[in-house]
Amino acid sequence: MLSNLSSLQVLDLADNGYNGSIPASYGNFKAMIQVQRENRYLFYGNPMYDTFYEDSLVVNTKGQEQKYTRILSLVVSLDLSANSLSGELPSDMTNLLGLVVLNLSKNHFSGFIPEGMSKLAQLLSLDLSNNRLSGAIPNSLSLLSFLGYLNLSNNEFSGKIPYNGHITTFEASSFSGNLGLCGEPLDAKCPGDNDHFDKGPTVKADYEDNFLDHWFYLSVGLGFAAGLLLPYFMLAMRKSWSESYFGFVESVVERIPFFEHRIRTIRKWPRGLHY
Repeated sequence: MLSNLSSLQVLDLADNGYNGSIPASYGNFKAMIQVQRENRYLFYGNPMYDTFYEDSLVVNTKGQEQKYTRILSLVVSLDLSANSLSGELPSDMTNLLGLVVLNLSKNHFSGFIPEGMSKLAQLLSLDLSNNRLSGAIPNSLSLLSFLGYLNLSNNEFSGKIPYNGHITTFEASSFSGNLGLCGEPLDAKCPGDNDHFDKGPTVKADYEDNFLDHWFYLSVGLGFAAGLLLPYFMLAMRKSWSESYFGFVESVVERIPFFEHRIRTIRKWPRGLHY
C-alpha cells in the first residue's frame, strides 16, 4: 500500500483513469502528516570523478507547472486531478498537516468541503475545481493565511461566500461557475442584500451637497443686501448723519465741473508755465 511509504512527500497520480473513492489510508502518509521545516538541498556527487547532480521535480501548483530543486525537500504535494474519482472528500485527509499543494480538480467528487480543511495551515495551493461539491463554503478557509491560490470554480456550492479574512485576497474567478453562490466578489447579490443600503450614503451625500450649495448662495445674497442697506439704515436712524452725508455728496458733485474745467485749462498752458 502507498501509505506504507514513510518518506513519500509528493504523490502525483494526475491525468489517469482512476475511479472510485479516495482510500481512507491516504490520510496516513507519514511524511505528509509532518510539517517539513528543515530544508535539505538534495545535491549529490562524487569528487573523485568530478560528477554531480541534483534532484528536481515538476509539481502542478497554483494552476501551473513549477520546477522545484533547491527547496524540494520542503514540498509536500498530493495531486489526484483529471481522473474519474468520486464520493466525498475523506475527512482523514485533513490529517496531512504538512500539505503544501492539494489538487483534486477535474473529478466527480460530491458532498461538502470538510470543516477540518482549515487545519492544513501550510497550504499554498488548493484546487477543488470542476467537481460536484455542494453546500456552503466553510468560513474556516479564511484561516489559511499562507494560501496563495484557491480554485473552487465549477462546482455546486451555494450560499453566501464567507468573504472575510484571507478569503478577500481572491477574485471572482476562484468562485465562478457555482450558480448557487452569491455575495462578494461575485456580482450576484444574496437574498437580504437590499439595494437601498448601498444607495443610502449616496442619497445622504447628495442631500448634504445640495444643502451646502443653497446655504452658500443664500449667504452671498444676504451679504450683498446687507452691504447695500446697512449704510442706508444707519443714516436713516440718525438725522444729523444723514444731513452731513448727503451734504458732503452734494458738495462733491457740485465741484466736479470746476475740477474738469481746471484740468482742461492746465493742459492748454505752454510747457514750463504750470504753477
